[in-house]
Amino acid sequence: MEAFSETHWKSLRYFNLYRCAVASLLLFALLLYPSAFPVLGLQQGLQHPRLLAALYLLTAAAAVLVAYRHRRHASMQLTASVLVDVLVITLLIHFGGGLGSGLGSMLLVTLAGAGLVGQGRLVLFYAALATLAILSEQSYRALQSDFAAVGFFNAGVFSSAFFAVAVLARLLARRVIANEALARQRGVDLRNQTLISQRVIEEMQDGVLVLSRDGRVKQSNPRAQQLLGLNGSNNFLLAQCSSELAQGFLAWSQGVSGEAVLARVPASGFDLRASFVPTETSERDVLAFLEDMGRLREQARQLKLAALGRLTANIAHEIRNPLSAISHAGELLREERRGEMHERLLRIVLDNAQRLDRIVSDVLQLGRRDRAYRELIDLREALPLFIEEYLVKEDLPADVLVLEFSGVARLCFDRSHLHQVLWNLLGNALSHSRRVAGSVRLVVRDGRGDGQVELHVIDDGEGVDEALREQIFEPFFTTRHRGTGLGLYIARELCEANGAQLELQGQRPGADFRILGRSVGCQ
Repeated sequence: MEAFSETHWKSLRYFNLYRCAVASLLLFALLLYPSAFPVLGLQQGLQHPRLLAALYLLTAAAAVLVAYRHRRHASMQLTASVLVDVLVITLLIHFGGGLGSGLGSMLLVTLAGAGLVGQGRLVLFYAALATLAILSEQSYRALQSDFAAVGFFNAGVFSSAFFAVAVLARLLARRVIANEALARQRGVDLRNQTLISQRVIEEMQDGVLVLSRDGRVKQSNPRAQQLLGLNGSNNFLLAQCSSELAQGFLAWSQGVSGEAVLARVPASGFDLRASFVPTETSERDVLAFLEDMGRLREQARQLKLAALGRLTANIAHEIRNPLSAISHAGELLREERRGEMHERLLRIVLDNAQRLDRIVSDVLQLGRRDRAYRELIDLREALPLFIEEYLVKEDLPADVLVLEFSGVARLCFDRSHLHQVLWNLLGNALSHSRRVAGSVRLVVRDGRGDGQVELHVIDDGEGVDEALREQIFEPFFTTRHRGTGLGLYIARELCEANGAQLELQGQRPGADFRILGRSVGCQ
């Protein structure tokens, strides 16, 4: 037997409420307007019709309460209700003068309701029960008076109608239940799909906006709010974020241009690429996809550098051997004294060979990016030793570099990587400084976040031109004639390999390069 679902319980309650309403109508009709229902008046053989109506109302009300409070044995509850209805209506038919009284139609309604609520073959049992009751009543009537074929014919018609109504109601109920289950399952699938789609949109690296035709933002995902510098609100004009985006959307709406729009958002500082796609909604909304051009450029740069790194690393290995041979041959030639012209040309050869060797060393250094062995370094102990070694090798006065400490002064970093980063940063700072006492400052202090450490390399030079701030970390970009253009790029790559960040701070007299790392989380 099928499980009695919540839909069946609800239908059973409605069915009992209907019975309760019919019983109330019968009782109040007998109490207030008995003349309006002559078939229910005092007839021979029924001395208390009001009692029958009152009992019917009590049983119907009890069935309502049981259906609400006792959610068990639903088939038994329905069967009991149908038995009571068949008994009461059959008595009313009998004492009302037979099927000609018109009360037989009440059984049709009862069987229709039972067919919608009942399960399996029970609906046929209910129809058979009503048929036996009607035939029994007609047979009793025939025994008490003259035999009337018309009465049995009417009883047979009603009996056929009982089975037809019960079966049709059952078929209709099965179809409704199947459609309801399908609708419920589709609702669940739709909800799951909506949740998945919402999650995907929230996690997208691109911003998504839903725009009305007048350029009003109706919906946005978190990434779009970040790119536009919003605080989570919607229902505002696109022009409030960026006039360039609003003009591009207007041009797209008018069919002037179908290409993507490049715009800068003042609130967030992002350079965006926006593309618009129409939808088939009733309000003809437009989807706007926002891409961070900085991220796209960085991805393109990383792909280019990855390919370039593999190529140059292979070339560097091949160059190093002949380069060593050239340098060695140049040193041997230097021992021969053949005149000033010979010395000048030989010096050019050796200087350029040395420059090539530095480039090869820098390129090979990139291969160490993914081999980081971080440890907790006490900067108060490590930096003075490093500065002493650096000053000796670069032949610099001791007062040109100044160390300043505050806070915990501990950093999780690969020690060799930190030496390479600081060597590159100090070399860059010294090349642009005045090379006097205190020209380069190495400042260590706590960061703003919990466990953060800042290491600043500050020089007293002219600083970095605003037009070059975005290019100084690109490989092979240099403003020095003899520079390789790899120092800052390698320094930033090694910082990222150690979970730190290298960035150029705001413009001031001189340049301020900050390493932002952590003093916790070493592995």
